[in-house]
Amino acid sequence: MNFMKMLAVSAAAVASLMPLSALAQSFTIKDVAGREVTFDKPVERVILGEGRMLYAVAPIEKEDPFAKIVGWRNDLWTTDKDGFNAYVEKFPKGKDLPFLGNLTDGTLQTETVVKLHPDVLLLPIGNKTAADEVKLEEMLAGIGAKIVYIDFREHILTNTEPSLKILGKIFGHEDRAEAVAAFWKEQMARVTNRLKAANPPKPNVFMYRAAGLVECCGTFGPDNFGLMVDWAGGHNLGSDFLPGYTGSINAEQVVASNPDVIVVTGSNWSQTKDAKDFVTVGPNAAATFGDSRKALIALMENPAFTGSRAVAGGNVHAIWHQFYTSPYQFVAVQQLAKWFHPNLFADLDPDATFKEFHEKFLPVAYQPGYWVDAKAGE
Repeated sequence: MNFMKMLAVSAAAVASLMPLSALAQSFTIKDVAGREVTFDKPVERVILGEGRMLYAVAPIEKEDPFAKIVGWRNDLWTTDKDGFNAYVEKFPKGKDLPFLGNLTDGTLQTETVVKLHPDVLLLPIGNKTAADEVKLEEMLAGIGAKIVYIDFREHILTNTEPSLKILGKIFGHEDRAEAVAAFWKEQMARVTNRLKAANPPKPNVFMYRAAGLVECCGTFGPDNFGLMVDWAGGHNLGSDFLPGYTGSINAEQVVASNPDVIVVTGSNWSQTKDAKDFVTVGPNAAATFGDSRKALIALMENPAFTGSRAVAGGNVHAIWHQFYTSPYQFVAVQQLAKWFHPNLFADLDPDATFKEFHEKFLPVAYQPGYWVDAKAGE
């Protein structure tokens, strides 16, 4: 008997001696990087390599999204202060969890990761290159921890549903992941099916990405908000210039493109260093719509936009930036569709859609304020 056969026989013998309960509790997932990751027991300790992953964990761990989380990055606090406050008010444990740094800028404290003894470190797919460079997977293997990659940002069509199902397995609620994915498809179809039947002309749309955090003119390529524009029946101008999901174009290109519609992405970035002139939209922002509208109008005084058809026609809007890194893209698509084709989607109510999602899946109450128009009364 050769060595490999002996090894196989030995492994089978060991497996036969293991309790059936232990075998039943082991599971394997395939993450969005194509890696097969095996766990020999249910996951109990999780680190969120991006705090905004809470948006996806919450509908799957509705009773207590922080029950298995032992650490997380602080980006939810810095990029969505109102969302952070809503969750830690209901689940105070979240406020006491240790914050970790960012792997991509070198501030992740690997010693802290090790001390937290995680079963798994969840990372966005955009972190994989940095993780490989520092051999993070090998380091964590030494303490029995795994890395799993998910993605709600870079390839939202191909990775949103698989990422939800990965989380369903990790947190032991596969049925909930399936239900969220089904709701996502149902709500997306309310837009895409009607557009397919009507086939209306597509307005040229400029998505002004993270105005107040990045200089003009940050935007989106053919994925993320760029793809959401396409799904909503618009033509995303950034896709004409950018190969990736995000990037910047110069003001002259915006002027030459002369968009029919301008949509700014905003959030409560009050805790982000050097953030200024941003438009606050997101949970609970409806209470300050007057200030948000003023901020949006002020952004349109940039020469890149002043002579555009969008400004002349009053087709200027702001939408919550964090739709771009959550499984809530269907809400953004519905609202974009109403802006692009108001008559075709006059009966569609994205606020009601998101409220229903909260009531069915999320542990926090719905607080409106996720978009605003430059023209009052729209």
